[in-house]
Amino acid sequence: MKLSILDRSRTRRGVPDSAALTGTIERAVRAEQLGFHRFWVAEHHAVPGIASGSPPVLLAALGARTDRIRLGSGGVMMPNHQPLVVAEQFLMLEAMYPGRIDLGVGRSLGFTKPVREALRRDRDAPDTFADDLDEVRSYLEGKGAVTARPQVTSPPPIFVLATRRGLDFAAKAGLPVVVGGPVLGGSGTRVPELDRYRDSFVPSAGNRSPYVMISLEVMIAEDEDRARELLLPEAWALAQSSRTGEFPPLESVADIRGRAWTSRLREQVDASIVTSIHGTAEQVTVALDALAARTGADELLASTSTFDRAALFESDRLLSILDV
Repeated sequence: MKLSILDRSRTRRGVPDSAALTGTIERAVRAEQLGFHRFWVAEHHAVPGIASGSPPVLLAALGARTDRIRLGSGGVMMPNHQPLVVAEQFLMLEAMYPGRIDLGVGRSLGFTKPVREALRRDRDAPDTFADDLDEVRSYLEGKGAVTARPQVTSPPPIFVLATRRGLDFAAKAGLPVVVGGPVLGGSGTRVPELDRYRDSFVPSAGNRSPYVMISLEVMIAEDEDRARELLLPEAWALAQSSRTGEFPPLESVADIRGRAWTSRLREQVDASIVTSIHGTAEQVTVALDALAARTGADELLASTSTFDRAALFESDRLLSILDV
């Protein structure tokens, strides 16, 4: 599998939000030095725990600090944008950093009702994702009703952040997919949704074959207990969001240990950590080999976060040298 990173510019308790963005830039520079294939950033709006609301702006900064690594969005949420504007943004990025830009797109709405209202989005509005994506694609390929500028030699490739239903759409459209969460759940030797995606894939101009990228947290440390501990801040934040409706900044392990834990919180934290791959380098290698066998994945997009930046960078380093 190719190895790549998704960084969501996670904020940290007691630290300015700007530090999350400079941390993302530093991580991208290190990822290139370590030989990772891609480095992607995310789009979240009005979320205390995430500083990145505009992938194109952040990608422009990353491109200026790196030379070779592919840069992309994981992803741009199409319900929030006009297709022409998305195309123009990514054509500009491609013109500035040729051959290095990816457009990952998703269909998620804002996290809360006030955010959706601020984005002028109604949860009950018609789902126009397929039409919007076709329109973006037409502009990128120079076939739209108007000509998006700047024109480039080769348009950036599109990736679909897919649920089960999204996989069917991506197969029909002949696009590569990024999957995680529910699609990867369950047991068995194979993931039937991914096999169906491959079987029904219709080759397109830019994609002659199906392509599957798996996104999940991967944490490597000196032992399994330490790796699990490093996953605690993200799992704790996720559990808190389900209780309060607000996704908070990361907190240190020591601070989290000192909080009051309910049995429900503990169950939620454990359920979150169990979906990740973590442990020593040897344990993670075995787990990733098993994941590759079960999914047939072409690429891993590690979406790992933790409060301790030094530990995160060390986990990235150890991941980059795995034989998977």
